[in-house]
Amino acid sequence: MGSIISIVNQKGGVGKTITAVNLSASIAAAEKKCLLVDCDPQGNATTSLGVNTSSLKPSLYDILLGEYVGNKVILDTEIPLLKLIGANPDLFGAEVELFSKKNKEYLLNNILSKIKDQYDYIFIDCPPSLGFLTLNALAAADFFLVPLQCEYLAMEGLTQLLNTVRLVKQGLNPSLIMIGILLTMFDRRNSLSYQVADEVRQHFRGSVFRTVIPRNVSLSEATSYGKPIILYDIRSKGAQGYLELAKEIISKGGDKDGQT
Repeated sequence: MGSIISIVNQKGGVGKTITAVNLSASIAAAEKKCLLVDCDPQGNATTSLGVNTSSLKPSLYDILLGEYVGNKVILDTEIPLLKLIGANPDLFGAEVELFSKKNKEYLLNNILSKIKDQYDYIFIDCPPSLGFLTLNALAAADFFLVPLQCEYLAMEGLTQLLNTVRLVKQGLNPSLIMIGILLTMFDRRNSLSYQVADEVRQHFRGSVFRTVIPRNVSLSEATSYGKPIILYDIRSKGAQGYLELAKEIISKGGDKDGQT
């Protein structure tokens, strides 16, 4: 059975979507069957894989409302083993429209549980908030991964996030595990990046990935071209970073028995 990993941080601009797209692409390139679920109404993960959100129909929104079953909205990507469930701005209305629905926090879990066996990994790109959609993503996940920007006040919102996860574990998903904290946007020319990295490693010993994602212009360029970095510039430092992260994730075994 595959593993579901939610990529979450309520702070925007930390490399969350870039991580979701490029980690899933890198693991798919390692011949693992992957599904990326765009759970952000902005649809950035969807456009980062070359899909036009304005013409996307059906989308995750339609599945949540029960209008389509999961397999009917799964899209192919340029990487054969990477599939996508895309999102568009319709998703902004999901929380309001589903407000009175019973067990609405488990909608995504109910959808993914039906197709989980078809994939080695399912990655969920969460919105930059701790609202309805993020709760759904955490309730559906086996693991969560936190991208953390190597800049001042990087850990400011981490305590809030971990408190939310604690509540999710208590009420919605007792088996949820943090697979790791990923340091992103590391600038080797800036001493602050080293200070932040050291502080995070001291506070979260054993929970921080060895791989550090550098600040790299190719990552942003690849996004604008609707391609994962391994298809845009595989020799770039950004591509090499996500390929190394993929190795770390795979080495953890993809199951809870290998986690602490």
